[in-house]
Amino acid sequence: MLRSMYSGISGMKNFQTKLDVIGNNIANVNTYGYKKGRVMFKDLVSQQIAGASASTDTRGGVNPKQVGLGSQLASIDSVHTQGSLQTTGRSLDLALSGDGFFMLGTLTENFDAIKLNNNQFAGNYTASADVSYTRAGNFYMDKEGYVVNGDGLFVLGQATHDDGAGNITNAPGLIKIPTDAKSFSIGTDGTVNYVDNLGNLQVAGQLEVAKFANSGGLEKVGGNLFKDTANSGLPVFSVPGEAGSGTIVAGTLEMSNVDLSEEFTEMITTQRGFQANTRIITTSDEILQELVNLKR
Repeated sequence: MLRSMYSGISGMKNFQTKLDVIGNNIANVNTYGYKKGRVMFKDLVSQQIAGASASTDTRGGVNPKQVGLGSQLASIDSVHTQGSLQTTGRSLDLALSGDGFFMLGTLTENFDAIKLNNNQFAGNYTASADVSYTRAGNFYMDKEGYVVNGDGLFVLGQATHDDGAGNITNAPGLIKIPTDAKSFSIGTDGTVNYVDNLGNLQVAGQLEVAKFANSGGLEKVGGNLFKDTANSGLPVFSVPGEAGSGTIVAGTLEMSNVDLSEEFTEMITTQRGFQANTRIITTSDEILQELVNLKR
């Protein structure tokens, strides 16, 4: 069989995968915090027809003769560029301007929780393997005042604890805003302030963000969530605006970084590439048919 036919098949399969990625990007063009994907190709091994030879006293050198055998996927990348910020005016809509991810988790699986006497929970989430990360900052309050995302995962940070004797401490935990608070606000450094029912300004805690050496190595697990992998590096926890992390912009949400004009252009080139590879198979088939017809 002709090598060109198998090269055409490999090209068709790869362009199909690229079209799948483009379709997913377009489907998530309005998904908050979504990071677009891209597909990179590389060539397959080339068949050696003749090797290279060095020059001699009477002749020059000869280059190798090789025939390529098609293409293959090199990578499917997640592109973590900054998405545009959309103003919502809602206090619990948060966007990160810069690097970093919000941390989310469940109470029973993320860390060994300690229930404090003011109905707060604290623990050590840095040793957990089940913390999820997100750029989507559309958060909410549950009936007890804990800050959660749309799926009920708790937002993690430094929880402020008052033992009632004037001793205030911070510990990794859940962010809780009293349900009887008159108002609350979140600063650029993640500090959650609220006005209690007596009119005094109090601190509920401080959101922290996680930063990775290789954010492209994070795994998408659905629900606007990422998980760390063996190639993403360990998360570095910090206050927003410190250690190279971004700052929090309250009242805004980060839009998807998908550019529709770019995706439609890529779709056209992918379609034409797929058509060109089908043409290779058609032409190879016609040549084989001519060879078969030689018997007649």
